[in-house]
Amino acid sequence: MAQARSPPAADANRRQALTFCVNVEGHRETKMRTLVAGVDCSTQSTKVVVVDADTGEAVGFGRAEHTVEGSEGVRETHPDVWWRALLSALRQTNLAGEIAAISVAGQQHGLVCLDETGRPLRPAMLWNDTRAASDAAELVDDFGGYSRWAARVGVVPVASFTASKWAWLLRREPEIAARTAAIRLPHDFLTERLSGAGVTDRGDASGTAWWSSETESYSPEVLALPAIGLTVDRLPRVLGPTEQAGVVTAAAAAESGLAAGTVVGPGTGDNMGAALGLGLRPGVPVLSLGTSGTVFLVSETRSADPTGDVAGFADATGRFLPLACTLNCTLAVDRVAAWLSLDRESVAPSTGVVVLPYFDGERTPNLPDAAGAVFGLRHTTDPQAILMAAYEGAIVGLLDALDAIDACSSGVDPAAPLILVGGGAHGATWQRVAQRLSGKPIAIPHAREIVSLGAAVQAAAVLRNEAPADVAARWGTAAGTLLPAVPRDTETIALHRSVRHLASEAVQTRRPRS
Repeated sequence: MAQARSPPAADANRRQALTFCVNVEGHRETKMRTLVAGVDCSTQSTKVVVVDADTGEAVGFGRAEHTVEGSEGVRETHPDVWWRALLSALRQTNLAGEIAAISVAGQQHGLVCLDETGRPLRPAMLWNDTRAASDAAELVDDFGGYSRWAARVGVVPVASFTASKWAWLLRREPEIAARTAAIRLPHDFLTERLSGAGVTDRGDASGTAWWSSETESYSPEVLALPAIGLTVDRLPRVLGPTEQAGVVTAAAAAESGLAAGTVVGPGTGDNMGAALGLGLRPGVPVLSLGTSGTVFLVSETRSADPTGDVAGFADATGRFLPLACTLNCTLAVDRVAAWLSLDRESVAPSTGVVVLPYFDGERTPNLPDAAGAVFGLRHTTDPQAILMAAYEGAIVGLLDALDAIDACSSGVDPAAPLILVGGGAHGATWQRVAQRLSGKPIAIPHAREIVSLGAAVQAAAVLRNEAPADVAARWGTAAGTLLPAVPRDTETIALHRSVRHLASEAVQTRRPRS
């Protein structure tokens, strides 16, 4: 997968779009603007936002949906679906040819296997595919247990991580593994289709479980494990935070409408992209409410949680992004609402009802074979109370994870608000439940596409050799609404924690090894 030759990247610095304005005397004047694009390749769709690199104004947007296949723990999408979605989203902006730089942020952990020509050998196994749970457990044992993984690598394998999925593939589909010439993450795949370069960044690489935040490199010890058996030449080169991946090739330009020579940034994982989009400073906690729920903050120090609950990821600036993820968040709440034939905002006080929303298994706590459960039902229970309990179950799990992050990082700033992002962030019930259960002020950024905006921040930083935080500050990306703190509902938190502790064994379905 050699990088195709394209026009010099400096051409992209000079690529500017003409806009017209009228001065006070009524004469039309021309103004030059430089446009950058950020891509968010998420589980369900690919979004592109085009931004004026000087002002931060979003001037174009496109979105194309994905198809996710599978059930009973299987979650797959063919990588070509992402490429076609990117092409569609770029076309919708009507600005592709004017873009000077582009970066891709993508869903983490997905396993993309390419042949020697760079074509996918099979659909990608997505982050929420849980078939590799037993393989993850064996990797933990083979490397010496939780503490050694956390200390040497920064994460402890679970079914979500790329290394676990590769171990599953090597065991179940050895003929595909043997034909695999290159392994990529979802954002790497799109970056390579644009630039011809097989590269990644430290943020997304830190979610594979074979890149070490201790050494800032791939771990030869992990790659040599019998269940992995990889050499570095099959993995992407890891770029620095503002290092250019390359430029858009002539072939990619012909398909995408981007100009050949457009600068391509290193890209990153979606959570790292969100941190870039917020211009996140150390210690400020973020709850991302999407298909999955995530909680994270920027840390000045490396995290190594021996319990494995907190993933000690790197960020996309050179610092660290300790993070905990739950597999069930907004989609789980919407599922409960649909079962009860309720609008998602039609809630009532939960009155002792507890919902464990583990409909896709769970990652935090690590219960990959778990099923959802409802406790505390009575003849008089209002269906709206069950829906409220589903919201509470999702938020309590994330807040417990935030406590764990606080303990193994440079810490949560006690004066900082809790920032809500993701699809659920603008939902009134999500906001009220987070406010009540956290006891903290709640900040909701006006920008809704934080991940694609973060990728655009990176593109501008690469193009102009700027710090990403300076770009985000100039654009004012964190502007939004601030809800005041209210007294914390400790009674509901205690109830959910006690039920979860007692039921953790009962909700494990014990599926046979796949």
